[in-house]
Amino acid sequence: MRKLLGVLVLFLLLIASSCVPTSKITYLQESNNTANDSLIVIRKIQPPYRLQINDILSIQIKAPIDPDLVKMFNVQGDEGNIRSTQGAGLYFTGYTVDQHGDIRVPQLGKIKAIGMTVEELRELIEKRLLTEYFKENANLFVTVKLDGLRYTMVGEVNGTGQKNIYRDQVSIIEAIADGGGVPITGDLTAVKIVRQYPDGVKTHELDLTSIDVVYSPYYYIQPNDMIVVNPLPQKALGTGTTGLSSFTTILSVFTALVGTVLLINNISN
Repeated sequence: MRKLLGVLVLFLLLIASSCVPTSKITYLQESNNTANDSLIVIRKIQPPYRLQINDILSIQIKAPIDPDLVKMFNVQGDEGNIRSTQGAGLYFTGYTVDQHGDIRVPQLGKIKAIGMTVEELRELIEKRLLTEYFKENANLFVTVKLDGLRYTMVGEVNGTGQKNIYRDQVSIIEAIADGGGVPITGDLTAVKIVRQYPDGVKTHELDLTSIDVVYSPYYYIQPNDMIVVNPLPQKALGTGTTGLSSFTTILSVFTALVGTVLLINNISN
């Protein structure tokens, strides 16, 4: 009986440790200090992203008064061929920040782009065009955009690899959802963002199960971020991801143990 009691206790402990608690897999849970349906002010104003090596840019120049002159600069094609400036097409026709931090623009030559925001680069290109080529009354219009928001997902996620969203602002939860989501065995309490900075790479950790994550300065991802999700300890146990699957697996083990104990007792008697 003591042996059976010991096996029973072990059985119950295995069930308790192998089940994944809902608190570990539920997004944006409200804290005890937060009232239901409360108004959450999300920090949407983020530090502007500064261009890095290998960033790909779309640069469009328009001047209705002098369209022939505009064609000298728009190597990405006219408005009728806009597909070439999206997705993989922009890899061949866009402007890539090279290893020296420069982009090469027709007629303007090399322009130092690394460390600049897209708005600063736009103003620089527009100023040079007005100074060297266009008149003030040319109604010059310049747009500079990144080739979407590229990021990478690795670890315990449903879709690993590089992703791209064609928006200027994306939260980490939106990025994970667009990339395939996190399975039940993924740990949402310690999701890491590996981010590049001019002085090196830094890692930031977020608890996506807490509603307070929306206040984090890292809630919105930046281009070239890497999102890392670690597995929960329950995955290493290999006993199942749900209570039913864990119970079924451990019950079979428990039955085998009880049978073995009874067999040994019968033989010894």
